[in-house]
Amino acid sequence: MACKLPGALKALVWLIALNIAGDLDVAQASADQPVQFESAAVAPTPLQQRIAQASSTVPKAVPGTPLQGYLTRPPGEGPFPAVVVLHGCLGLFPSIKKTWSERLSSWGYVVLVVDSFSTRGIKETCDGRRFADRVYDAYGALEFLSKYGFVDPQRIALMGFSAGGSATLEAVQSGGDEQLMERKFKAAIAYYPNCSAANGDMTVPTLILIGELDDRTPAQKCQEMMTQRSGKGSSVQLDVYPGARHGFDYPGLKGQRMEYNAAAADQSISASHEFLKEVFGG
Repeated sequence: MACKLPGALKALVWLIALNIAGDLDVAQASADQPVQFESAAVAPTPLQQRIAQASSTVPKAVPGTPLQGYLTRPPGEGPFPAVVVLHGCLGLFPSIKKTWSERLSSWGYVVLVVDSFSTRGIKETCDGRRFADRVYDAYGALEFLSKYGFVDPQRIALMGFSAGGSATLEAVQSGGDEQLMERKFKAAIAYYPNCSAANGDMTVPTLILIGELDDRTPAQKCQEMMTQRSGKGSSVQLDVYPGARHGFDYPGLKGQRMEYNAAAADQSISASHEFLKEVFGG
C-alpha cells in the first residue's frame, strides 16, 4: 500500500487543484475542452434608466443565460491572443468546432467556440428572424476568456459564420450593444454575414468574407453597406470571392444555394490569418 500512496496523493492534489474556484490558471485547456459560462447580462439602456428614475424604481439588468462552449489553446504558457467563434443558424458544425479551432490554435490563438443552442433547447434559427441574444453570448464569452491567465484580454477577436457572422457585425457596430459592455473586442471577422442591417461603421478593425454568388446573404448588401459608411470608426475590409456561394469554406458541402469552393476557402483562410496578424502582431 505504501508504494501506491505518492501516486494517490498526486492524483488527489490534481483533483483539488482543478476544482479550486477562480483558479483558472491551473486547468489546462485541451482541444475542444467543454466549458460552461453565461451570456452577458443585459444592462438597462439609458432610456430605461430615465424611466426608472422618473418612477422612483431601480432598473434591473437581465441576467445571463447559461451556455456551453469548447475551449482550445496552443501549447505554452501564454498569454495568447484569443478568438471567440459564433456558429451559424444550423448550429455547431464540425467545420467550426473542430477544423477552425485547430486552425486558429495552430496560428497561436486560444479559441472559444460558443454553442448558443444546446442550453436553450434550440435546433436551428434559419427562419430569418433576428436572434439578438447571440451578441450577448459573444460578450459573455469575452468576459469568460478574459479571466484566464493564459489569455491576453487586450487581444481578443470575434469571428462568426453566416448568422454568427451577422451577430459579429452587430456586436462591433458603432452605436450598438458594444457601447453597453465593459470589455471590448479588438477585431472582428465575419464569414458570409447578412449585411442588410449593418451601417458599416465598426468600432474595431473588421474583415468580411463573402461569395459573389451567395443568394442567402447577398454580397451586394455588403457592397452597398460599404458605400454607405460614414467613414467614422475603424477600418472595414470586404473580400468578395468570384464564383463562390454561401458556406464556401465548408469541405464537402454541395447544394443549390450552399457549396464548398476550395479556391475561395483557401483565400479566405489566408486573409483571416493575415488580418489577425496585422491586428495583433506576430
